[in-house]
This record gives sequence, structure tokens and C-alpha cells, in this order.
Amino acid sequence: MKAVVFTLGCKVNDCESGSLMEGLSRMGYEVFDELVPADIYILNTCAVTGEAEKKSRQAVARVRRLNPEAQVYVLGCAAERAPEAFLKKANVCAVTGARQKGKILQLLGKRGVFLDEDDAAFEEMLPPRRFKSRAFVKVQDGCNNFCSYCIIPYLRGRSRSRKLESAAAEILQSGAEETVITGIDVSSYNDGGRDLADLLMAVRGAKSRLRIGSLEVGAVTEKFIAAAKAANLAPHFHLSLQSGAERVLGKMNRHYTKDDYRARVALIRAAFPSAAVTTDIIAGFPAETEEDFAETLAFAEEIGFSQIHCFPYSRRTGTAAAKLADIPPEVKSDRLHRLMALGEKLKKEYESRFSGSVLEIVPEERREGFTQGYSENYIRLYTEEELTQRTKVRAVRPFKDGLLAEKIQ
Repeated sequence: MKAVVFTLGCKVNDCESGSLMEGLSRMGYEVFDELVPADIYILNTCAVTGEAEKKSRQAVARVRRLNPEAQVYVLGCAAERAPEAFLKKANVCAVTGARQKGKILQLLGKRGVFLDEDDAAFEEMLPPRRFKSRAFVKVQDGCNNFCSYCIIPYLRGRSRSRKLESAAAEILQSGAEETVITGIDVSSYNDGGRDLADLLMAVRGAKSRLRIGSLEVGAVTEKFIAAAKAANLAPHFHLSLQSGAERVLGKMNRHYTKDDYRARVALIRAAFPSAAVTTDIIAGFPAETEEDFAETLAFAEEIGFSQIHCFPYSRRTGTAAAKLADIPPEVKSDRLHRLMALGEKLKKEYESRFSGSVLEIVPEERREGFTQGYSENYIRLYTEEELTQRTKVRAVRPFKDGLLAEKIQ
């Protein structure tokens, strides 16, 4: 029997899907993570934007085209948001939500909606099945921040953390060339008073290169930075911004100011001088003026991000921001493209600093005659040599969306 686990959305979804794939494999299924003909499809959905929800709904039709007789099981944030709508679709047998995802494996052969309201404890899942040289370890779930634009706290539930000993054991035993520590709000990791810095200290002997997922501003403290250095954390910090305008940050219910953000970036760069600082920014938040947007562009340039993940604002019914007046889509689109152009400029400026430098590639795939992967500071590297493990290379020049590199002989 063949089974597919198809994932939409975030890296946490990827991690959870990997756990489901490992479970299916232990049950005797031949398992795939791509849309290929199969007997069973498990769809791990996303609802962070309206477009993500749309793609989640369309995934059911896509798998039906591959096998009109297939059994389809749906879970995740989009399923949590509209379970009955998914159940009405042809071939869908069972639907569960964004909590206790592992139970979908006990629902094979059953029919109905099986939502779980319990978000009191972290769900321990099997170590994810891994197809690439990078592993993801989930240490936290849920969110308590309630940013005014975000639906995820209503779907994933309250923040809860994995036991430090369990998380540390999986990280230390991952066997991957690189291990990414991730969560919905990994900054809020807290196991009985032991925080993210304590977790990093517990894994400082890891053989794998360690990287951390998206951080909130408040998580970057002197204690965290000291632990990051002790754990030899990759010098790449994804520090969520969302807007560089003070007025908009307030409306977003983000709990920091621009001065706070500047200070945390300064902490990072004092300890990791060549660190990549990447971020997320929303273009076209309700009531964002042209002056607000100009303030965001200026702040992004001041910080000198190495990469900006740009998103147009997506109205999410049930959030505080949904009550605010939206701005015209053409204005939103214009701002998004201007932000993307700035992001590309800053990315090239950052990467140009490393031409001639020695970097370390973790190879992820071999395609079109090049081994491709990421450096420790999250620059996409391409090399003609066939590599299978973490390797020192010398960056030569700009190439495609990153740098061309040569293996150091």
C-alpha cells in the first residue's frame, strides 16, 4: 500500500508531516512526500493566509486526479478552521485539526470530524522521517501573542513546550548535517522555567550544525546570545519585524518598538559580526499610510537585512485586524513589489560581502550539474563538486539566487 503525506505551510507542518511519515512507514506503508499516485493521502493544511487556505482546499482535488478511488485524510490549520467543508469533499474520509496531529494515524479507515480541543500539553510525536541532510526538531507548539492580523493562536491553541530532556535528546541524536530547532513560537519555549537559552546549553555538544527558527524580539537577550555562542549556533537569526512603522506596530499588537528591535540586532551583531539577520514584513496592513510604508522601507534599509520574506496583508476573519478598513488591493500590490525590490537589493549587498570567503555548505540536492545547499549564514551556495556532507568551500562570485563556490582542496 502506498501513502502520501502532502504538506502546505510552515516548517512546523513539515516536521509534523515527517513524524506521520515515520508512523506510516512503521505500519508497513510505502511512503512519499510528493503528490504521486497512492492509496492513501494525508493532507497537512495551512490557514496563515487566504491563499494558503485556497491551496489547502485545492489539494483534495489534486489528489483525486491522481487516484479517483483514494482515501483522503485532512488535518492542520485549514481543517481546524473549516472541518465540515473538507468532510463534504469527495474521497475525504476523516478530518482532524491543528492539535494532536498524530492521532490521524488511528483514524485510517474511519469517517467523520475528530477535532481535539486539548492544548494543555505538548504532543510528543515520532522523530520525523528525513529525506534531506537537514532535520527539523519541533520543541514548541501554539502561541499566546495574539498579533492582530494572525489567526494561528485560535487554531493551534495556547503555547506549550516539549520537555527539555526529550527535545535535547532528539537534537543530539538527529544524525543530520544540520538540525533546525523549530516551533510555532519557539521564542516562548519554557519547560518549568527552563527557556530557549537553557535548551541551547543542553545541546552544545551536538555534532550537527544547529540553526534556530523564527525568533521574537524579546527572546534575544544576553543570556540567549551567550547560549547561542556556546552551542555554536549558525550565525543566522530570523527576527520577525512585520512593520518598521511605530504606529503600525501598535495596531498589529506587536510588543516592541523600533528601538527595541535595533538594540536586539546590535546584540546579535556584537556576538556574531557576520550574522545574517532575516525577517518577515507585511505590506499593506489596514490603515497603513504611504508615510508608514516609507518608514518601513527606511528601517529595513537601516537594519540591512540579508533577506526579507514579504507578504501582502491577508484578512483573517476572527482576528482584531479584520475589523479595520482594508486598503485597496492595487496599493497593497504596489507596496509588496517595492518591498520585494528592496529585499532583493539588500540580499545582494549582504551576499557580495562573502565573495572570496570560506563558508560551509550543507548539501541538500544535486540538480542541473550543481550541488546546492545553504551556508551557515543562510546563503544559497552552488558548487560543481558532488558533495554529500558538510564541507568547507570558497565563495567565488554571485550565481543564480546565491553564490557559486568551489571546494577547498
